[in-house]
Amino acid sequence: MTSPVANNKLVTPEVILRAYYQGFFPMANERGEIGFYCYEPRGVIPLDERFTVRRSVRQILKKKNFEVTFDTVPLEVLRACSRRHESPLYEQWLSDDLIHLYMRLFQMGYVHTVEVWQSKEDSKQPALVGGLYGMTIGAAFCGESMFSRVPYGSQIALVHLVERLRQRGFKLLDAQMPSEHLKQFGLYDCSQKEYLAEFHKVAGQSVAF
Repeated sequence: MTSPVANNKLVTPEVILRAYYQGFFPMANERGEIGFYCYEPRGVIPLDERFTVRRSVRQILKKKNFEVTFDTVPLEVLRACSRRHESPLYEQWLSDDLIHLYMRLFQMGYVHTVEVWQSKEDSKQPALVGGLYGMTIGAAFCGESMFSRVPYGSQIALVHLVERLRQRGFKLLDAQMPSEHLKQFGLYDCSQKEYLAEFHKVAGQSVAF
């Protein structure tokens, strides 16, 4: 873990990319200062048969009353993941400056989003009810954050992400921090050294999201 950068203007998309290659990811503190962090052990979601989808989630997916898209409303996804007005300030690590940087990385082709939509009876337009975003570097997808506005919203996004990563030839899905919520999908722990070895093995591969 590193200390926050004193001047956010020193943090550029290129600085963020270099940090990922070293196993770090950016987060902002309650004052909006961006720092770079790593977590030991690292959480990784498998892309092979170890990926597990619970029966309750499979039942939701079978209903097919959701629409899933990719890279259509990145700014909306980032803002939803920031959880403004939903959590205490000290828990809001995705600041405006970071959102701006991730949008620049989206324009550069590194950041990608998954969006889950659901039609509402009182509206002609489907509503954004879940999603996630992350960084792609070679055949690695570094997951950053998810959000849900309805039950299972983020889980639907994750299942569709894994399907897409498999189809496109990705080899690594980094979840950064292990959690009990993600362990239901087969998430496993590894050391930072093991993670970096796997990351650098696939980061140079050419795949398209």
